[in-house]
Amino acid sequence: MYPKLFQFDTPEFLRGILPDHIVVFSYGFFIALGILLSFWYAKNKVKKFNMTSDDLASLYMWTILAAFVGGRLFFYFEDLDKYLADPSLMLRLSGGGFVFYGSLIFAIPTIIWWVRKRKLPIREFLEIVAFIGPIIHGVGRIGCFMAGCCHGKVCDNPLGVTFSHPDTLARPMHEALYPTQLFDVGINLIILLVLFWVIKRKAFSGQLFLIYIVLYAIGRSINEIFRGDEARGFVFEGFLSHSQFIAIILLILAGIVWIRWKKKPDGSL
Repeated sequence: MYPKLFQFDTPEFLRGILPDHIVVFSYGFFIALGILLSFWYAKNKVKKFNMTSDDLASLYMWTILAAFVGGRLFFYFEDLDKYLADPSLMLRLSGGGFVFYGSLIFAIPTIIWWVRKRKLPIREFLEIVAFIGPIIHGVGRIGCFMAGCCHGKVCDNPLGVTFSHPDTLARPMHEALYPTQLFDVGINLIILLVLFWVIKRKAFSGQLFLIYIVLYAIGRSINEIFRGDEARGFVFEGFLSHSQFIAIILLILAGIVWIRWKKKPDGSL
């Protein structure tokens, strides 16, 4: 695919401050696009909470920071011995290096903290997050596909995609691999369609958020079967990937919270 979306020469008046050439990487571009699209969606939805665009921007700033830290930390945990042996590797941001579940696990408490601080209805707000998450994640996975990270196993059927760009992160190159990045795009699209269908039929406040967590955990667990980047690591002697293990924990927690919230129509946690 195309890890570098495009490149252009830096204008003369900026040279010396910026590099001579500016490269726009596909991964970062699509992550940014997902954030912008989700912000556009959320901007209209949070008006009922009397939130301004500045308020929403503040929330996004905190959440993006938390997601960055969480995604990076979980990436280190996948091969902790490697990074303890050479801590300088932790400073390298190239070559991928983020775990979605790490970002999610850090982002959600940050959102709850921010919402609680402003005395807004948490469960109702999380239902907006249920749409924001798949938008950012789904669009961002297109960037993963372009960069070649989060790739699948070698594929011997028509679903396979061959990565041949010299800067691709996919391995092995020049062999058809399962496009697991696009599978994830499909999972997030299905989640959005289900949420839009359920929104008029939900039984309690916060249900949409729990549906998002449950559906992605199921979809991600299935998608992991086709993933080929084995450096992510496994647990229980290779029986489960880290993401499958986290998905199971989240499914259990979501089930417990589902029962609890259904018994609390007042919207409290």
